[in-house]
Amino acid sequence: MDWSRSRTTLVGVVVGLGLVVVGAFAGRPDVAVLGAAPVVAGFWDWRRRPSTDPAVHVEASTQIPVPGTLRVEAVVASPGPIALVGVRRGLRDVAEVLVAVDGSRRLPVTVHTVRTGPQEVAVVDAQGVGPGAASVSEPSEPSSRTALVLPAPRPLGDLPLPPRLRGLTGAHESRRPGEGGGLRDVHPYAPGDRLRRIDWRVTARRAPDLHELYVRREHALAEAVVVLVVDSRDEVGPDPMTWRGSTAPRPQDPTSLDLARQAAASVASGFLGQGDRVGLDDLGMVRRPLPPGGGRRQLSRIRHALALTHPEGEPLRRLRPPRIPSGALVWLFSTFLDDEAAVVATTWRRAGHRVVAVDVLPTLRDVHLAERERLALRLLRIAREDRLAGLADQDVELVAWRDAPSVALAGLARRTQRRAGASR
Repeated sequence: MDWSRSRTTLVGVVVGLGLVVVGAFAGRPDVAVLGAAPVVAGFWDWRRRPSTDPAVHVEASTQIPVPGTLRVEAVVASPGPIALVGVRRGLRDVAEVLVAVDGSRRLPVTVHTVRTGPQEVAVVDAQGVGPGAASVSEPSEPSSRTALVLPAPRPLGDLPLPPRLRGLTGAHESRRPGEGGGLRDVHPYAPGDRLRRIDWRVTARRAPDLHELYVRREHALAEAVVVLVVDSRDEVGPDPMTWRGSTAPRPQDPTSLDLARQAAASVASGFLGQGDRVGLDDLGMVRRPLPPGGGRRQLSRIRHALALTHPEGEPLRRLRPPRIPSGALVWLFSTFLDDEAAVVATTWRRAGHRVVAVDVLPTLRDVHLAERERLALRLLRIAREDRLAGLADQDVELVAWRDAPSVALAGLARRTQRRAGASR
Protein backbone atom coordinates (compact mmCIF):
# COMPACT_ATOMS: atom_id res chain seq x y z
CA MET A 1 0.00 0.00 0.00
CA ASP A 2 1.59 3.29 -1.18
CA TRP A 3 1.51 6.62 0.54
CA SER A 4 0.50 9.52 -1.70
CA ARG A 5 0.84 13.26 -1.39
CA SER A 6 -2.08 14.98 0.25
CA ARG A 7 -4.02 17.41 -1.86
CA THR A 8 -3.48 20.37 0.47
CA THR A 9 0.28 19.85 0.59
CA LEU A 10 0.45 19.53 -3.20
CA VAL A 11 -1.47 22.78 -3.63
CA GLY A 12 0.82 24.49 -1.10
CA VAL A 13 3.96 23.37 -2.94
CA VAL A 14 2.58 24.50 -6.31
CA VAL A 15 1.59 27.90 -4.92
CA GLY A 16 4.98 28.24 -3.20
CA LEU A 17 6.85 27.48 -6.44
CA GLY A 18 4.72 30.08 -8.23
CA LEU A 19 5.64 32.72 -5.64
CA VAL A 20 9.33 31.85 -5.95
CA VAL A 21 9.18 32.25 -9.74
CA VAL A 22 7.23 35.50 -9.51
CA GLY A 23 9.64 36.92 -6.90
CA ALA A 24 12.68 35.95 -9.00
CA PHE A 25 11.41 37.60 -12.21
CA ALA A 26 9.97 40.64 -10.45
CA GLY A 27 13.06 41.22 -8.32
CA ARG A 28 11.09 40.81 -5.12
CA PRO A 29 13.12 38.66 -2.70
CA ASP A 30 10.46 39.02 -0.02
CA VAL A 31 7.90 37.31 -2.26
CA ALA A 32 10.39 34.56 -3.14
CA VAL A 33 11.17 33.92 0.55
CA LEU A 34 7.42 33.81 1.30
CA GLY A 35 6.94 31.09 -1.32
CA ALA A 36 10.02 29.11 -0.36
CA ALA A 37 8.65 28.20 3.08
CA PRO A 38 5.77 25.92 1.93
CA VAL A 39 8.01 24.36 -0.75
CA VAL A 40 10.74 23.41 1.73
CA ALA A 41 8.19 22.20 4.32
CA GLY A 42 6.33 20.16 1.73
CA PHE A 43 9.45 18.37 0.42
CA TRP A 44 10.79 17.79 3.95
CA ASP A 45 7.55 16.27 5.18
CA TRP A 46 7.31 14.14 2.03
CA ARG A 47 10.75 12.65 2.68
CA ARG A 48 9.63 11.76 6.20
CA ARG A 49 6.54 9.86 5.03
CA PRO A 50 6.04 6.46 6.73
CA SER A 51 7.06 3.26 5.02
CA THR A 52 4.56 0.87 6.62
CA ASP A 53 0.80 0.65 6.30
CA PRO A 54 -1.84 1.35 8.98
CA ALA A 55 -3.91 -1.50 10.36
CA VAL A 56 -7.02 -1.81 12.49
CA HIS A 57 -8.85 -4.67 14.17
CA VAL A 58 -11.89 -4.80 16.42
CA GLU A 59 -11.87 -6.57 19.77
CA ALA A 60 -14.55 -7.33 22.33
CA SER A 61 -15.01 -4.77 25.08
CA THR A 62 -14.14 -5.57 28.67
CA GLN A 63 -17.07 -3.57 30.03
CA ILE A 64 -20.17 -5.28 31.36
CA PRO A 65 -22.74 -5.58 28.54
CA VAL A 66 -25.93 -3.54 28.84
CA PRO A 67 -29.18 -4.51 27.07
CA GLY A 68 -29.62 -2.42 23.94
CA THR A 69 -25.99 -1.24 23.91
CA LEU A 70 -23.10 -2.90 22.06
CA ARG A 71 -19.53 -2.05 22.96
CA VAL A 72 -16.31 -2.99 21.16
CA GLU A 73 -12.79 -1.59 21.01
CA ALA A 74 -11.04 -0.63 17.77
CA VAL A 75 -7.25 -1.06 17.98
CA VAL A 76 -5.63 1.31 15.46
CA ALA A 77 -1.95 0.89 14.56
CA SER A 78 -0.50 3.58 12.29
CA PRO A 79 3.11 4.67 11.61
CA GLY A 80 1.91 8.24 11.14
CA PRO A 81 1.09 10.58 14.03
CA ILE A 82 -2.56 10.92 12.95
CA ALA A 83 -5.16 8.48 11.63
CA LEU A 84 -8.58 9.07 10.12
CA VAL A 85 -10.83 6.36 11.60
CA GLY A 86 -14.16 5.61 9.96
CA VAL A 87 -16.93 3.60 11.59
CA ARG A 88 -19.82 2.16 9.57
CA ARG A 89 -22.83 0.11 10.60
CA GLY A 90 -24.74 -1.63 7.87
CA LEU A 91 -25.02 0.74 4.91
CA ARG A 92 -24.65 3.89 7.01
CA ASP A 93 -21.55 5.90 7.89
CA VAL A 94 -21.85 6.35 11.65
CA ALA A 95 -18.74 8.38 12.46
CA GLU A 96 -15.44 9.61 11.00
CA VAL A 97 -12.86 11.14 13.33
CA LEU A 98 -9.21 12.21 13.33
CA VAL A 99 -7.24 10.76 16.25
CA ALA A 100 -3.65 11.09 17.38
CA VAL A 101 -1.87 7.73 17.24
CA ASP A 102 1.40 7.06 19.02
CA GLY A 103 2.16 3.68 17.52
CA SER A 104 -1.24 2.22 18.45
CA ARG A 105 -4.39 3.37 20.17
CA ARG A 106 -7.53 1.72 21.49
CA LEU A 107 -10.78 3.49 20.71
CA PRO A 108 -14.09 2.51 22.37
CA VAL A 109 -17.00 2.10 19.97
CA THR A 110 -20.54 2.17 21.41
CA VAL A 111 -23.61 1.31 19.35
CA HIS A 112 -27.20 1.58 20.53
CA THR A 113 -29.63 -0.87 18.94
CA VAL A 114 -33.24 -1.95 19.24
CA ARG A 115 -32.58 -5.18 17.38
CA THR A 116 -31.85 -8.58 18.85
CA GLY A 117 -30.17 -11.68 17.51
CA PRO A 118 -26.89 -12.00 15.62
CA GLN A 119 -25.77 -8.74 14.05
CA GLU A 120 -22.67 -6.86 12.97
CA VAL A 121 -21.65 -4.31 15.58
CA ALA A 122 -19.55 -2.03 13.36
CA VAL A 123 -17.07 -1.98 10.47
CA VAL A 124 -13.95 0.06 11.21
CA ASP A 125 -11.16 1.17 8.85
CA ALA A 126 -8.28 3.63 9.21
CA GLN A 127 -6.36 5.93 6.89
CA GLY A 128 -2.91 7.04 7.99
CA VAL A 129 -1.80 10.69 7.84
CA GLY A 130 1.94 11.40 7.61
CA PRO A 131 3.97 14.17 9.34
CA GLY A 132 2.74 17.62 8.52
CA ALA A 133 -0.25 16.05 6.72
CA ALA A 134 1.98 15.92 3.63
CA SER A 135 1.11 12.28 2.85
CA VAL A 136 -1.86 9.99 3.29
CA SER A 137 -2.19 6.25 2.94
CA GLU A 138 -4.88 4.18 1.35
CA PRO A 139 -7.63 3.02 3.74
CA SER A 140 -6.72 -0.13 5.60
CA GLU A 141 -8.58 -3.39 5.30
CA PRO A 142 -11.86 -2.95 7.20
CA SER A 143 -12.32 -4.95 10.38
CA SER A 144 -15.64 -5.90 11.88
CA ARG A 145 -17.08 -7.87 14.76
CA THR A 146 -20.42 -9.56 15.20
CA ALA A 147 -22.34 -9.95 18.44
CA LEU A 148 -25.31 -11.97 19.62
CA VAL A 149 -27.77 -9.56 21.22
CA LEU A 150 -29.96 -11.35 23.75
CA PRO A 151 -33.56 -10.16 24.22
CA ALA A 152 -34.05 -8.18 27.41
CA PRO A 153 -37.15 -9.29 29.37
CA ARG A 154 -39.54 -6.63 30.56
CA PRO A 155 -41.33 -6.96 33.90
CA LEU A 156 -44.87 -8.32 33.74
CA GLY A 157 -47.57 -8.49 36.36
CA ASP A 158 -49.93 -11.39 36.95
CA LEU A 159 -49.76 -14.19 34.40
CA PRO A 160 -52.43 -16.75 33.46
CA LEU A 161 -52.07 -20.38 34.54
CA PRO A 162 -52.82 -23.64 32.72
CA PRO A 163 -56.02 -25.55 33.53
CA ARG A 164 -54.04 -28.22 35.35
CA LEU A 165 -51.04 -27.85 37.61
CA ARG A 166 -48.39 -30.53 37.91
CA GLY A 167 -45.71 -31.64 40.32
CA LEU A 168 -45.48 -32.10 44.07
CA THR A 169 -44.23 -28.59 44.78
CA GLY A 170 -44.43 -25.14 43.32
CA ALA A 171 -45.87 -21.68 43.88
CA HIS A 172 -49.54 -22.29 43.06
CA GLU A 173 -52.31 -24.03 44.94
CA SER A 174 -53.66 -27.17 43.30
CA ARG A 175 -56.89 -29.06 43.90
CA ARG A 176 -55.10 -31.94 45.61
CA PRO A 177 -54.90 -32.10 49.40
CA GLY A 178 -51.43 -31.68 50.80
CA GLU A 179 -49.27 -29.10 52.53
CA GLY A 180 -48.12 -25.58 51.92
CA GLY A 181 -51.27 -24.07 50.42
CA GLY A 182 -54.34 -22.41 51.86
CA LEU A 183 -56.97 -24.02 54.08
CA ARG A 184 -58.88 -26.80 52.33
CA ASP A 185 -61.23 -27.95 55.11
CA VAL A 186 -61.44 -29.20 58.69
CA HIS A 187 -61.90 -32.97 58.85
CA PRO A 188 -62.07 -35.63 61.59
CA TYR A 189 -58.75 -37.14 62.41
CA ALA A 190 -57.91 -40.20 60.26
CA PRO A 191 -54.95 -42.58 60.13
CA GLY A 192 -52.10 -40.82 58.36
CA ASP A 193 -52.90 -37.34 59.60
CA ARG A 194 -50.14 -35.60 61.50
CA LEU A 195 -50.66 -34.64 65.11
CA ARG A 196 -49.46 -31.09 64.48
CA ARG A 197 -52.43 -30.63 62.14
CA ILE A 198 -54.92 -31.00 65.00
CA ASP A 199 -57.07 -27.89 65.38
CA TRP A 200 -57.73 -27.77 69.12
CA ARG A 201 -60.22 -24.90 68.90
CA VAL A 202 -62.48 -26.77 66.51
CA THR A 203 -62.03 -29.95 68.53
CA ALA A 204 -63.02 -28.17 71.75
CA ARG A 205 -66.08 -26.69 70.07
CA ARG A 206 -67.29 -29.86 68.34
CA ALA A 207 -66.08 -32.53 70.77
CA PRO A 208 -65.59 -31.09 74.26
CA ASP A 209 -65.08 -34.55 75.70
CA LEU A 210 -62.29 -35.20 73.11
CA HIS A 211 -63.98 -38.32 71.80
CA GLU A 212 -63.00 -37.12 68.32
CA LEU A 213 -60.17 -34.95 67.04
CA TYR A 214 -60.32 -32.56 64.10
CA VAL A 215 -57.42 -31.66 61.82
CA ARG A 216 -56.87 -28.81 59.37
CA ARG A 217 -56.21 -29.93 55.79
CA GLU A 218 -54.50 -27.73 53.23
CA HIS A 219 -54.15 -27.59 49.47
CA ALA A 220 -50.98 -28.98 47.95
CA LEU A 221 -48.63 -26.70 46.02
CA ALA A 222 -47.89 -27.42 42.37
CA GLU A 223 -46.15 -25.85 39.40
CA ALA A 224 -47.24 -24.77 35.95
CA VAL A 225 -45.71 -26.15 32.77
CA VAL A 226 -45.42 -23.50 30.05
CA VAL A 227 -44.31 -23.99 26.44
CA LEU A 228 -43.29 -20.96 24.35
CA VAL A 229 -43.65 -21.38 20.58
CA VAL A 230 -42.09 -18.69 18.36
CA ASP A 231 -43.13 -18.38 14.72
CA SER A 232 -39.85 -17.55 13.00
CA ARG A 233 -41.08 -18.10 9.44
CA ASP A 234 -41.13 -14.40 8.65
CA GLU A 235 -39.61 -11.19 9.97
CA VAL A 236 -41.41 -8.01 8.97
CA GLY A 237 -40.90 -4.38 9.96
CA PRO A 238 -43.27 -1.44 10.38
CA ASP A 239 -42.86 -0.41 6.73
CA PRO A 240 -44.86 -2.72 4.41
CA MET A 241 -42.59 -1.74 1.50
CA THR A 242 -39.81 -3.81 3.10
CA TRP A 243 -41.87 -7.00 3.23
CA ARG A 244 -40.88 -7.97 -0.31
CA GLY A 245 -37.29 -8.46 0.82
CA SER A 246 -35.73 -6.08 -1.71
CA THR A 247 -34.93 -3.55 1.02
CA ALA A 248 -34.14 -4.22 4.66
CA PRO A 249 -36.05 -2.60 7.53
CA ARG A 250 -34.46 0.46 9.08
CA PRO A 251 -32.03 -0.32 11.92
CA GLN A 252 -34.02 1.85 14.32
CA ASP A 253 -37.24 -0.12 13.69
CA PRO A 254 -37.78 -3.32 15.69
CA THR A 255 -39.13 -6.13 13.55
CA SER A 256 -41.82 -8.65 14.39
CA LEU A 257 -39.18 -11.21 15.37
CA ASP A 258 -37.55 -8.68 17.71
CA LEU A 259 -40.91 -8.20 19.43
CA ALA A 260 -41.43 -11.97 19.55
CA ARG A 261 -38.04 -12.50 21.18
CA GLN A 262 -38.70 -9.82 23.79
CA ALA A 263 -42.22 -11.10 24.48
CA ALA A 264 -41.08 -14.70 24.86
CA ALA A 265 -38.18 -13.71 27.11
CA SER A 266 -40.51 -11.61 29.29
CA VAL A 267 -43.05 -14.41 29.68
CA ALA A 268 -40.29 -16.92 30.44
CA SER A 269 -38.79 -14.60 33.05
CA GLY A 270 -42.19 -14.12 34.71
CA PHE A 271 -43.00 -17.82 35.00
CA LEU A 272 -39.50 -18.90 35.95
CA GLY A 273 -39.48 -16.26 38.67
CA GLN A 274 -42.53 -17.98 40.17
CA GLY A 275 -40.81 -21.36 40.20
CA ASP A 276 -42.63 -22.81 37.17
CA ARG A 277 -41.12 -24.80 34.31
CA VAL A 278 -40.79 -23.24 30.84
CA GLY A 279 -39.83 -24.79 27.48
CA LEU A 280 -39.27 -23.36 24.00
CA ASP A 281 -40.09 -24.53 20.48
CA ASP A 282 -39.88 -23.01 17.00
CA LEU A 283 -42.81 -23.19 14.60
CA GLY A 284 -40.68 -22.25 11.61
CA MET A 285 -37.97 -24.91 11.89
CA VAL A 286 -38.11 -28.61 12.64
CA ARG A 287 -35.49 -28.99 15.32
CA ARG A 288 -35.23 -30.45 18.79
CA PRO A 289 -37.16 -28.22 21.20
CA LEU A 290 -35.84 -26.94 24.49
CA PRO A 291 -37.60 -29.10 27.11
CA PRO A 292 -39.37 -27.44 30.04
CA GLY A 293 -37.08 -26.61 32.94
CA GLY A 294 -36.75 -24.17 35.80
CA GLY A 295 -34.22 -21.84 37.34
CA ARG A 296 -32.00 -19.02 36.17
CA ARG A 297 -29.98 -21.27 33.89
CA GLN A 298 -33.15 -22.19 32.01
CA LEU A 299 -33.84 -18.49 31.44
CA SER A 300 -30.32 -18.07 30.04
CA ARG A 301 -30.88 -21.03 27.70
CA ILE A 302 -34.19 -19.64 26.50
CA ARG A 303 -32.77 -16.15 25.85
CA HIS A 304 -29.83 -17.61 23.94
CA ALA A 305 -32.10 -19.86 21.86
CA LEU A 306 -34.42 -16.93 21.14
CA ALA A 307 -31.51 -14.79 19.96
CA LEU A 308 -30.52 -17.52 17.48
CA THR A 309 -34.06 -17.83 16.11
CA HIS A 310 -34.38 -16.35 12.63
CA PRO A 311 -35.98 -17.18 9.26
CA GLU A 312 -34.03 -19.85 7.40
CA GLY A 313 -35.06 -20.03 3.77
CA GLU A 314 -38.37 -21.50 2.69
CA PRO A 315 -40.14 -22.87 5.80
CA LEU A 316 -41.17 -26.50 5.82
CA ARG A 317 -44.87 -27.20 5.96
CA ARG A 318 -45.64 -29.21 9.08
CA LEU A 319 -47.86 -32.25 8.83
CA ARG A 320 -48.74 -31.91 12.51
CA PRO A 321 -48.14 -29.25 15.18
CA PRO A 322 -45.26 -29.61 17.66
CA ARG A 323 -45.92 -31.97 20.56
CA ILE A 324 -46.87 -30.28 23.80
CA PRO A 325 -46.63 -31.83 27.32
CA SER A 326 -49.94 -32.79 28.86
CA GLY A 327 -51.65 -29.96 30.72
CA ALA A 328 -49.19 -27.32 29.51
CA LEU A 329 -50.01 -23.68 28.86
CA VAL A 330 -49.04 -22.77 25.28
CA TRP A 331 -47.86 -19.29 24.26
CA LEU A 332 -47.72 -18.75 20.49
CA PHE A 333 -45.86 -15.65 19.24
CA SER A 334 -46.69 -14.87 15.61
CA THR A 335 -47.77 -12.14 13.18
CA PHE A 336 -50.67 -14.31 11.94
CA LEU A 337 -50.17 -13.11 8.39
CA ASP A 338 -51.15 -16.57 7.10
CA ASP A 339 -53.23 -19.52 8.26
CA GLU A 340 -50.39 -21.76 9.49
CA ALA A 341 -50.06 -20.36 13.01
CA ALA A 342 -53.84 -20.06 13.43
CA VAL A 343 -54.38 -23.70 12.44
CA VAL A 344 -51.73 -24.88 14.88
CA ALA A 345 -53.20 -22.81 17.73
CA THR A 346 -56.68 -24.18 17.02
CA THR A 347 -55.35 -27.75 17.04
CA TRP A 348 -53.74 -27.26 20.45
CA ARG A 349 -56.91 -25.71 21.86
CA ARG A 350 -59.04 -28.62 20.64
CA ALA A 351 -56.59 -30.98 22.32
CA GLY A 352 -57.42 -29.39 25.66
CA HIS A 353 -54.48 -27.00 26.10
CA ARG A 354 -54.94 -23.43 27.12
CA VAL A 355 -53.47 -21.33 24.29
CA VAL A 356 -52.45 -17.67 24.45
CA ALA A 357 -51.77 -16.15 21.03
CA VAL A 358 -49.47 -13.13 21.21
CA ASP A 359 -49.69 -10.81 18.20
CA VAL A 360 -46.21 -9.40 17.51
CA LEU A 361 -46.93 -7.48 14.30
CA PRO A 362 -45.42 -3.97 14.69
CA THR A 363 -47.48 -0.82 14.31
CA LEU A 364 -47.53 -0.29 10.55
CA ARG A 365 -46.70 2.94 8.71
CA ASP A 366 -48.85 3.39 5.60
CA VAL A 367 -48.81 7.16 5.02
CA HIS A 368 -46.21 6.95 2.25
CA LEU A 369 -47.88 4.07 0.41
CA ALA A 370 -49.42 4.50 -3.03
CA GLU A 371 -53.10 3.78 -3.69
CA ARG A 372 -52.53 0.24 -4.95
CA GLU A 373 -50.25 -0.59 -2.02
CA ARG A 374 -52.78 0.75 0.47
CA LEU A 375 -55.48 -1.40 -1.11
CA ALA A 376 -53.26 -4.50 -0.86
CA LEU A 377 -52.48 -3.71 2.79
CA ARG A 378 -56.18 -3.22 3.53
CA LEU A 379 -57.03 -6.64 2.08
CA LEU A 380 -54.24 -8.20 4.13
CA ARG A 381 -55.54 -6.55 7.29
CA ILE A 382 -59.08 -7.77 6.64
CA ALA A 383 -57.87 -11.35 6.20
CA ARG A 384 -55.74 -11.08 9.33
CA GLU A 385 -58.59 -9.68 11.43
CA ASP A 386 -60.85 -12.52 10.28
CA ARG A 387 -58.13 -14.98 11.24
CA LEU A 388 -57.79 -13.51 14.73
CA ALA A 389 -61.57 -13.45 15.15
CA GLY A 390 -61.66 -17.14 14.27
CA LEU A 391 -59.07 -17.83 16.97
CA ALA A 392 -61.20 -15.98 19.52
CA ASP A 393 -64.20 -18.11 18.50
CA GLN A 394 -62.13 -21.21 19.26
CA ASP A 395 -61.41 -19.90 22.81
CA VAL A 396 -57.82 -18.99 21.97
CA GLU A 397 -56.93 -15.96 24.09
CA LEU A 398 -55.36 -13.04 22.19
CA VAL A 399 -52.80 -10.52 23.41
CA ALA A 400 -51.29 -7.72 21.31
CA TRP A 401 -47.74 -7.12 22.50
CA ARG A 402 -47.68 -3.54 21.17
CA ASP A 403 -50.76 -2.47 23.21
CA ALA A 404 -49.91 -2.56 26.95
CA PRO A 405 -49.55 -6.34 27.32
CA SER A 406 -49.44 -6.18 31.14
CA VAL A 407 -53.08 -5.05 31.29
CA ALA A 408 -54.25 -7.80 28.94
CA LEU A 409 -52.26 -10.45 30.81
CA ALA A 410 -53.71 -9.31 34.13
CA GLY A 411 -57.19 -9.81 32.64
CA LEU A 412 -56.28 -13.34 31.56
CA ALA A 413 -54.92 -14.05 35.04
CA ARG A 414 -58.24 -12.99 36.60
CA ARG A 415 -60.02 -15.23 34.13
CA THR A 416 -57.85 -18.08 35.38
CA GLN A 417 -58.95 -17.48 38.96
CA ARG A 418 -62.62 -17.60 37.98
CA ARG A 419 -62.19 -21.03 36.40
CA ALA A 420 -63.07 -23.86 38.73
CA GLY A 421 -59.95 -25.70 39.78
CA ALA A 422 -57.59 -23.68 37.60
CA SER A 423 -55.51 -22.38 40.44
CA ARG A 424 -56.98 -24.10 43.45
